[in-house]
Amino acid sequence: MHLRFTTAGESHGPGLVAMIEGVPAGIELAPDDLNDDLARRQLGYGRGGRMKIEKDAATVVSGIRHGRTLGSPIALSIPNRDYANWEERMNPWPVDADVSQVHLPRPGHADLAGVQKFGHEDVRNVLERASARETTARVAAGAVARAVLRDLGVEIRSHVTRVGEVDAPPSESPLTLADFDAVDESPVRCLDKDTERAMIRHIDVQRKANESIGGIFEVLIFGLVPGVGSYATWDGRIEGRLAQAFCSIQAIKGVGFGDGFGLTNVPGSAAHDEIFPGDGPYGFHRTTNHAGGIEGGMTNGETVVVKGAMKPLPTLTKPLRSVDIATGEEAEALRERTDSCTVPAAGVVGEAMAALVFANAYLEKFGGDNIADTQAALSAYRARIAGEAVFHRESK
Repeated sequence: MHLRFTTAGESHGPGLVAMIEGVPAGIELAPDDLNDDLARRQLGYGRGGRMKIEKDAATVVSGIRHGRTLGSPIALSIPNRDYANWEERMNPWPVDADVSQVHLPRPGHADLAGVQKFGHEDVRNVLERASARETTARVAAGAVARAVLRDLGVEIRSHVTRVGEVDAPPSESPLTLADFDAVDESPVRCLDKDTERAMIRHIDVQRKANESIGGIFEVLIFGLVPGVGSYATWDGRIEGRLAQAFCSIQAIKGVGFGDGFGLTNVPGSAAHDEIFPGDGPYGFHRTTNHAGGIEGGMTNGETVVVKGAMKPLPTLTKPLRSVDIATGEEAEALRERTDSCTVPAAGVVGEAMAALVFANAYLEKFGGDNIADTQAALSAYRARIAGEAVFHRESK
């Protein structure tokens, strides 16, 4: 069984749509399961005026009845409230109005390559779909995937570890679910209060300088069993799937697992996680997690840790130099309403993408048209691994 999803919609069009296939029947869902994550995506210090307009909420079109999934495709729609201000410019049908075109592509955006690829004359035909507003639909789909994982004992959290040049100190001990209880109360979704204040000051400085700012977020996936993913095929490797999912998020330019690039400057004895017998549900335990919970393309039973590096947003209040594609003359890039920093929101999107990857991987491995079937297969798998560990110890 495979879980697949797709999204549709433009940033200032009538709305966004998410379609999710392969979700087992019998999973309980409430409106808050969807809308709480949509609200979390709108949080974060440095957001622009759009967030004052949109109050995202998902409408279920199909696939859920009386609070339970049916096993059929799930369709969700999220209206764009701002469409009322853009109806002439974004109407699906011809309008009796003079609608100006956009001819000023932004460096760092999909604008120029998009008009070249599709043969458009108007950059708006590209920028509307390329906009990170599309991630609203991903977060809605991810909320469904999160519900699948919740019934299988898996939880996902995220936090911001860097904004611009401001880094959060590394945690002195492995993070637990409890450490994230109040993360959304932080304006920058940072776990360290001193760093939070420094990040806010840095965003303010950059915003006053007409700059945008990027950073790094970290997503943690708790409760995964070992053996999700595969070393046997290139496209079965779980970190490959996660890397593709994270790099598909707008403005993400780098992905790391565990200590990531930091592993390149230490010797092997300090880079790998030694294995010890005894403690843990599967007969083994590790005291470190440099690998970020993934070895050989598979989960190893430790918490999976994925980092996403986000570049500064390409829409600037003081635009960079560009070219008018209608005249070929030098010009300033498009001025469009924008955010100063969206790293906190990107972490929520990263959670959604991780949920979609792992929900699919679990359903591939354990199957089940009803979630009870998936849970039974998962329980048998856990019992086999634990039983084999006990057998090997006793046989010695």
